[in-house]
Amino acid sequence: MSSSSLPAARAAAPSHPPSQRGFALLLLAGVLWGTGGPAGHLLQAQGVAPMAVATYRLLLAGLLISAFLLVSGELRRIPVSRPLVRRLAVNGVLHAVFQMLYFGSLALIPVGLATLVKIGSVPVFVAVGVCALSRTRPGARLAVPVLLAVAGLVLLAGFPGTGGSPARLAGGLACALGAGLAFSAMTLLNRKPVEGLPPLVNTGLGMLAGAVLLLPAGAAAGLAVPVRADSLALLAFLGTVPTVLAYLAYFAGLRTASDTGAAVGTLAEPLTAALLSVAFLGEVMTPLGAAGAVLLLASMGAEPLSRAIGGRLRR
Repeated sequence: MSSSSLPAARAAAPSHPPSQRGFALLLLAGVLWGTGGPAGHLLQAQGVAPMAVATYRLLLAGLLISAFLLVSGELRRIPVSRPLVRRLAVNGVLHAVFQMLYFGSLALIPVGLATLVKIGSVPVFVAVGVCALSRTRPGARLAVPVLLAVAGLVLLAGFPGTGGSPARLAGGLACALGAGLAFSAMTLLNRKPVEGLPPLVNTGLGMLAGAVLLLPAGAAAGLAVPVRADSLALLAFLGTVPTVLAYLAYFAGLRTASDTGAAVGTLAEPLTAALLSVAFLGEVMTPLGAAGAVLLLASMGAEPLSRAIGGRLRR
């Protein structure tokens, strides 16, 4: 093949738009996050305090990523600036608030319901934030998936039954909604990258800062963990799979995902948590909950479908 034909060959080769790659990374992050709720619930069932679970999750993940950055020399190459420090500080606060409220909700209401409300509220919060920041009304590409998500969440809210007191239910739902709000703020904040702050550094140092903020409260609540193989394995899993790997996929995906992708991409989390809760924690999926799960899948599928249709119409 001659050099003059290379550009044409490249143009003819199939490619995936950055927004689709970003959406796929957000879906992956949602699946990985979905394993965190059941793992945290199992740790709490072994006597580990919710605040300790939140603290250890951020601390292990932050130390792991920071150690890698230090050994690789990446930290020395970071150009320290006021916007970079400000971003890391705000992310640290949001990480701490998010983890504290989420694991607090797991102590009050079932895993499936807590995860559902927490991440399920994100599409609404993000859609409102996107429209407020851009001072525009939501278009059909953003509104349709969000409305499907809300309808699915209303149905899925029947899974599982809480069986607790109204005060316990109200407290758990309030914590889960607060966690969703904190996560949404993190989503909106990190859609605009800071120069010189790659996703790995943003993730690792932000989590480490959040862990430092949580340590006093964690110490007051008690940081004791049973010295058993299964407990230590759960802690290691919680700090790596639904934390390190999930947040790396999340921050990388946010950079190129569309507004709709950012709003609904992580809805894979409540579905994953719900299925794992049914399989391993004895929670029961109701028929309405199953219908809600189908609508959530439809809301996630609406984003790439609308882009594919739009791409064909423009040809």
